[in-house]
Amino acid sequence: MFLVQMNSQSLATSCTILALLLAAPLSEAAEPAGRLQAKQLDGRVRVTVANQPFAEYVYQGYAKPIVYPIYGPGQIAMTRNFPLRKDVPGEPTDHPHHKSLWLSHGNVNGEDFWLEKGQIVHQRIQSVETNPSHVVITADNNWVNRQGKTVCTDTTRVGFLELAGGARAIDYDVTIHASHGPVTFGDTKEGFMAVRTHPALQLTGDPKRGVTAANGHAINSHGVKDKAMWGQRAEWVDYSGKIDGQMMGLAMFDHPGNPRHPTYWHARDYGLVAANPFGVSDFTKQKERSGALTLAAGQDLRFRYRIVLHRGDDKEAGIAKLYEEYSK
Repeated sequence: MFLVQMNSQSLATSCTILALLLAAPLSEAAEPAGRLQAKQLDGRVRVTVANQPFAEYVYQGYAKPIVYPIYGPGQIAMTRNFPLRKDVPGEPTDHPHHKSLWLSHGNVNGEDFWLEKGQIVHQRIQSVETNPSHVVITADNNWVNRQGKTVCTDTTRVGFLELAGGARAIDYDVTIHASHGPVTFGDTKEGFMAVRTHPALQLTGDPKRGVTAANGHAINSHGVKDKAMWGQRAEWVDYSGKIDGQMMGLAMFDHPGNPRHPTYWHARDYGLVAANPFGVSDFTKQKERSGALTLAAGQDLRFRYRIVLHRGDDKEAGIAKLYEEYSK
């Protein structure tokens, strides 16, 4: 047995240190260094949070860069697997161009990038910025039509971060460059910033095709719900429902600095959620109104969006407050 003699001052100091250690929040004490990390792999960048999968930015192998897979809080998969994986039962197999999370448009100088007739071709990764609070991937892409001509180029920054309350977020910050002459984004509902949700977040199922898990509900920032949201303008939309028995949700935010904010929404009952500032005649049913937008040669145009992956519905997740914070 070892005996340690301490004077009253040493004993008081030791008690103070012990009290501080006991008072420290357990969550902070258990927090690993570098919660968010990135690893460059062949044709993709993998992002993890606390050593668990978060998402992958995939820039080769498809007609456009995409983000897949995507995991929300609790490691719940938040987007449809098809057509990237075709072995998952209970998933709808419509619209194979709906690949998890992506940005494209159905009429750019007459070319259809939405249906993947034209391709958004990765050129290079500029940088992968990593710190404990976020990962930001910056990449350059060429928009190439079926004749092999570059229509325009872009600089895409995709950020991955955690929000207060445990939600996760993916930020898209895309600048279109009219680097090869004038660029016109035509008026069509087929675009622009888009995600295909997990089938459980769909508002309607398709029992004939085995899609029976759909139990979703949707709401936008103006309180419009479910199918009535389609074609409406709003700052944000949110889809929520039970995935694997847990109440989960996915929201998309339109940044106040975006062209024609608040945007129109190509938001479907089968799980497509797309912010589209161009499809005005389709959304308003007024053919005389055109949402086409033209950039003169040499001009740039910036778009910013946030996708929030959360527990609960929009009220429980505080989506309105999270949008307010994002908009500032």
